[in-house]
Amino acid sequence: MPTPSPYLVSLTVRLAEGLGRLPATLRDRHAGFFLARQNADGGFPGRDGQSDLYYTGFAVRSLALLDRLDADVGGRVAGFLQTRTATQAHVVDLFSLVFAAQLLEMAAGVRAMGAAPPAWRGNVAGMIESLRRDDGGYAKSPEGAASSTYYSFLSALTLELLETPIPQPGRLAEFVLSQRRDDGGFVEIRPMRRGGVNPTAAAVGLLKLLGEGHGAGDLLGPVADGVIDFLCDQQCDEGGLRANTAIPIADLLSTFTGLLTLTDLGAAEEVDLPEVLRFVRSVDQPAGGFLAAAWDEAVDVEYSFYGVGSLGLLASLGVVADG
Repeated sequence: MPTPSPYLVSLTVRLAEGLGRLPATLRDRHAGFFLARQNADGGFPGRDGQSDLYYTGFAVRSLALLDRLDADVGGRVAGFLQTRTATQAHVVDLFSLVFAAQLLEMAAGVRAMGAAPPAWRGNVAGMIESLRRDDGGYAKSPEGAASSTYYSFLSALTLELLETPIPQPGRLAEFVLSQRRDDGGFVEIRPMRRGGVNPTAAAVGLLKLLGEGHGAGDLLGPVADGVIDFLCDQQCDEGGLRANTAIPIADLLSTFTGLLTLTDLGAAEEVDLPEVLRFVRSVDQPAGGFLAAAWDEAVDVEYSFYGVGSLGLLASLGVVADG
């Protein structure tokens, strides 16, 4: 398999180092949650119980961060991944597949993609490029007419994972910058008028990737102050970040992506970090795993990744959770 992209390597190392500062009891509790979710086919499920590439990707990332991705668990995951190599999969699934396979090889020494056809990587890259639209961005699906900030970011990350150059990175940067709004945030699709935390995080991640790895220059400098102000405005009384100004309560996804973006911009301390930790711990479950928000009633693999990631990110910033 190719080597992971610098963006993902940097993020993975940062979170893993932060989690290494936490008590072993806390790490073991959450690792136990993920390990208990592995299905007999080697994959991991969403809330419906069926193994799914998307959730398997989150579980593999979480276990790698927690240093619990061993050859036994990894070998079973590899068996599942080998059944899901069709290139007609959604770009989210393709990203999950490729990154999970690389983490298995890096963390557990397990090769998951050895059985993939030799032309598979090229076919995947071609499928992703078929999602390119006239405005320079990437759509969610072949049927989609509108480019998406989030799916443009995922498409670029997947191409990097495949060691395939991103075609016309300048046009992609122009699309991303066109998604910025007067409130300082970015939107997911063009008709939206109010910035959102998660598309803003995707936009900043993509601009960072294009600027540092693809010679597009300093793309973040002109937008950084507005993004920082926008994200700081999303911190709620609960301590976490909300998705946008129309949402009254915090959620774990927005908290993780917002804090990561502020960290990347050197502005994490402009929000109240102990309050962020308070929110994350409020949805941390005694048996392991995390709820999505105060309204949630069940843990799942995706939001538990955001919880573990938030704890690791906070610890890397010097705000360390107890057991």
